[in-house]
Amino acid sequence: MSELDRVIHEPARLTIIALLSSVKEADFLYLLRETGLTKGNLSTHLIRLEEAGYVEIEKTFRGKIPLTVVRLSSEGRAAFQDYRKWMKDILAPSKAVSKMRRVPVHIPT
Repeated sequence: MSELDRVIHEPARLTIIALLSSVKEADFLYLLRETGLTKGNLSTHLIRLEEAGYVEIEKTFRGKIPLTVVRLSSEGRAAFQDYRKWMKDILAPSKAVSKMRRVPVHIPT
Protein backbone atom coordinates (compact mmCIF):
# COMPACT_ATOMS: atom_id res chain seq x y z
CA MET A 1 0.00 0.00 0.00
CA SER A 2 1.32 3.47 -0.86
CA GLU A 3 1.78 6.25 1.66
CA LEU A 4 -0.86 8.77 2.61
CA ASP A 5 -0.73 11.93 0.47
CA ARG A 6 0.01 14.60 3.08
CA VAL A 7 -0.72 17.43 0.63
CA ILE A 8 -4.33 16.28 0.21
CA HIS A 9 -4.78 14.94 3.76
CA GLU A 10 -4.61 18.40 5.38
CA PRO A 11 -8.29 19.23 6.16
CA ALA A 12 -8.52 22.58 4.33
CA ARG A 13 -6.83 21.21 1.20
CA LEU A 14 -8.98 18.08 1.33
CA THR A 15 -12.07 20.31 1.38
CA ILE A 16 -10.79 22.30 -1.61
CA ILE A 17 -9.92 19.17 -3.61
CA ALA A 18 -13.29 17.57 -2.79
CA LEU A 19 -15.15 20.70 -3.93
CA LEU A 20 -13.13 20.93 -7.15
CA SER A 21 -13.62 17.23 -7.91
CA SER A 22 -17.35 17.81 -8.34
CA VAL A 23 -17.17 20.81 -10.70
CA LYS A 24 -15.38 21.73 -13.92
CA GLU A 25 -13.90 24.85 -12.31
CA ALA A 26 -14.62 27.25 -9.46
CA ASP A 27 -13.86 30.86 -8.83
CA PHE A 28 -12.03 32.09 -5.75
CA LEU A 29 -15.15 33.58 -4.15
CA TYR A 30 -17.05 30.28 -4.46
CA LEU A 31 -14.20 28.40 -2.77
CA LEU A 32 -13.94 31.12 -0.13
CA ARG A 33 -17.64 30.85 0.68
CA GLU A 34 -17.81 27.02 0.61
CA THR A 35 -14.65 26.35 2.63
CA GLY A 36 -15.13 29.05 5.25
CA LEU A 37 -11.43 29.88 5.05
CA THR A 38 -10.03 33.40 5.13
CA LYS A 39 -8.71 34.89 1.88
CA GLY A 40 -5.13 34.47 3.07
CA ASN A 41 -5.58 30.86 4.16
CA LEU A 42 -7.36 29.92 0.95
CA SER A 43 -4.65 31.58 -1.14
CA THR A 44 -1.91 29.76 0.77
CA HIS A 45 -3.59 26.36 0.36
CA LEU A 46 -4.24 26.97 -3.35
CA ILE A 47 -0.57 27.86 -3.86
CA ARG A 48 0.47 24.62 -2.12
CA LEU A 49 -1.93 22.60 -4.29
CA GLU A 50 -0.65 24.36 -7.41
CA GLU A 51 2.97 23.64 -6.44
CA ALA A 52 2.04 19.96 -6.09
CA GLY A 53 0.49 20.07 -9.58
CA TYR A 54 -2.99 19.26 -8.25
CA VAL A 55 -4.75 22.45 -9.35
CA GLU A 56 -4.47 24.94 -12.18
CA ILE A 57 -5.05 28.59 -11.33
CA GLU A 58 -6.03 31.13 -13.96
CA LYS A 59 -6.07 34.83 -13.06
CA THR A 60 -7.97 37.13 -15.39
CA PHE A 61 -10.34 40.09 -15.22
CA ARG A 62 -14.08 40.31 -15.66
CA GLY A 63 -14.27 43.90 -16.80
CA LYS A 64 -12.08 45.66 -14.24
CA ILE A 65 -12.71 43.11 -11.50
CA PRO A 66 -10.03 40.44 -10.88
CA LEU A 67 -11.23 36.88 -11.42
CA THR A 68 -9.36 33.83 -10.17
CA VAL A 69 -10.56 30.49 -11.54
CA VAL A 70 -9.31 27.19 -10.13
CA ARG A 71 -9.66 23.75 -11.66
CA LEU A 72 -8.46 20.33 -10.62
CA SER A 73 -5.66 19.09 -12.89
CA SER A 74 -5.64 15.54 -14.22
CA GLU A 75 -2.80 14.80 -11.78
CA GLY A 76 -4.89 16.26 -8.94
CA ARG A 77 -7.92 14.20 -9.93
CA ALA A 78 -5.81 11.02 -10.00
CA ALA A 79 -4.20 11.89 -6.64
CA PHE A 80 -7.65 12.45 -5.09
CA GLN A 81 -8.90 9.11 -6.44
CA ASP A 82 -5.81 7.40 -4.99
CA TYR A 83 -6.35 9.18 -1.67
CA ARG A 84 -9.99 8.09 -1.53
CA LYS A 85 -9.01 4.48 -2.31
CA TRP A 86 -6.27 4.58 0.34
CA MET A 87 -8.70 5.87 2.97
CA LYS A 88 -11.38 3.34 1.96
CA ASP A 89 -8.86 0.49 2.27
CA ILE A 90 -7.70 1.71 5.68
CA LEU A 91 -11.24 2.15 6.99
CA ALA A 92 -12.62 -1.11 5.60
CA PRO A 93 -12.75 -3.95 8.11
CA SER A 94 -9.95 -6.43 7.68
CA LYS A 95 -10.94 -9.78 6.19
CA ALA A 96 -9.07 -11.52 8.98
CA VAL A 97 -11.05 -9.64 11.60
CA SER A 98 -14.38 -10.31 9.90
CA LYS A 99 -13.69 -14.06 9.86
CA MET A 100 -12.94 -14.21 13.58
CA ARG A 101 -15.43 -16.02 15.74
CA ARG A 102 -17.47 -13.57 17.74
CA VAL A 103 -18.10 -14.45 21.32
CA PRO A 104 -21.03 -12.77 23.07
CA VAL A 105 -20.10 -10.75 26.11
CA HIS A 106 -22.43 -10.74 29.10
CA ILE A 107 -22.29 -7.67 31.28
CA PRO A 108 -23.63 -8.19 34.78
CA THR A 109 -26.41 -5.82 35.75
